[in-house]
Amino acid sequence: MEEKKQRLLLVDDDTDLLRLLSIRLRGAGYEVNIAESGEEALAKIPAVRPHLVITDLRMAGMDGMALFDAIRTRQGSLPVIILTAHGSIPDAVEATRRGVFSFLTKPLDSKALLEEIQRALRIAGGSAEQESSEGMSWRSEIITKSPTMEDLLAKARLAAESDAAVLIRGESGTGKELIARAIHRASARADKPFVAVNCGAIPDTLLESELFGHTKGAFTGAMKDYPGLFRSAEGGTLFLDEIGDMPLPLQVKLLRVLQEKQMRPVGSVATCAVDVRIISATHRHLEEEISADRFREDLYYRLNVVSLDLPSLAERREDIPLLANHFLQKFAARSGKKVTGFAPEAMEALLSASWPGNVRQLINVVEQGLALTTTSLISASLVADAIHENIESIPPFSEARRQFEQDYLVRLMQLTRGNVAHAARLAGRNRTEFYKLLGRHHIVPSLFKNV
Repeated sequence: MEEKKQRLLLVDDDTDLLRLLSIRLRGAGYEVNIAESGEEALAKIPAVRPHLVITDLRMAGMDGMALFDAIRTRQGSLPVIILTAHGSIPDAVEATRRGVFSFLTKPLDSKALLEEIQRALRIAGGSAEQESSEGMSWRSEIITKSPTMEDLLAKARLAAESDAAVLIRGESGTGKELIARAIHRASARADKPFVAVNCGAIPDTLLESELFGHTKGAFTGAMKDYPGLFRSAEGGTLFLDEIGDMPLPLQVKLLRVLQEKQMRPVGSVATCAVDVRIISATHRHLEEEISADRFREDLYYRLNVVSLDLPSLAERREDIPLLANHFLQKFAARSGKKVTGFAPEAMEALLSASWPGNVRQLINVVEQGLALTTTSLISASLVADAIHENIESIPPFSEARRQFEQDYLVRLMQLTRGNVAHAARLAGRNRTEFYKLLGRHHIVPSLFKNV
């Protein structure tokens, strides 16, 4: 298999030097692109997607440091090496302090330049040989050609090199768990467990036991010892999804575990050491939650060592055809239907939709279109109907919560045959509060006594 080359972007207004450097670096096995000004370089970066930029310091118009500042704003993980015939120690110190990877003076030592290039590429995410041999398997679940996503993945690859805590922000349905799994696969912990828990999907009364485990008899229903998810992830990665939904009392306990690297199961007097890497995710604005006293600031800084902002599907529209066809092929193979793609008008509808549910909504739309099509191409009308139904099917939060509470209370009444005291204990609420909940939903306990 042909080895995948690393892409370099050379920037200099000296065309003779550009030509000479290009010959040397292509001879060393790199794919070389050139730009004769900082402005041209910025225009080329989204198309070329270089792994490294090498730029002269002194150029007409935008100089090397101005180019670096612009790159850092747009694509912070892209390494930059600056070359200059006017180098000095103060210049080099200032450049590296601001984040420039390396500062080399002319005339260039070819060996030193190649060594710096190799070091920058290795630190920024692996050599060409590594990419070829690994087949980019660490990110194989992520389908994209978006420069924004590629930049995020570059940061994720760098974050994977350490044990630093990572906070992934993004709207619901954008694929935060996929990014977490990719970081785990790229890390030194890849051969250890990856354990995910949705902090918003587990009742407050059970979440502590779920995370830290419990001993037999610690509470009603604890029939045997349970190790908990921290110990299940020992040596690996624990992914705390929707961390913003974690109740405040449990935030205190989680902070203590992260600080001390030890935990105590519910009902136990003994602590045990834990070795896990924490990746968390949220769709909430945690800064606002902190201001409202719903999230601890000290825990926020402990979790947010590296921050990754996952774009919505509407912000990466160039990926919609890739994703839609990927999911279509996957579902068609599973169902055995001979559906090969989308009609042109259908793809236009996909590209122009607002996608409030992000990739998760797109998956649903593709699956629905496949299920209902009678031809080899999914039509625009099927796509439009599926998108409309998906939007209409998402109820307001208040309505969804009301419906959940009502269904939950009805199930409890059925289970306990209308015994309010028993139901209140199962729900972890006092009887007075539980009666209020029943009254709010017009549920009469006596009606369930003979059910």
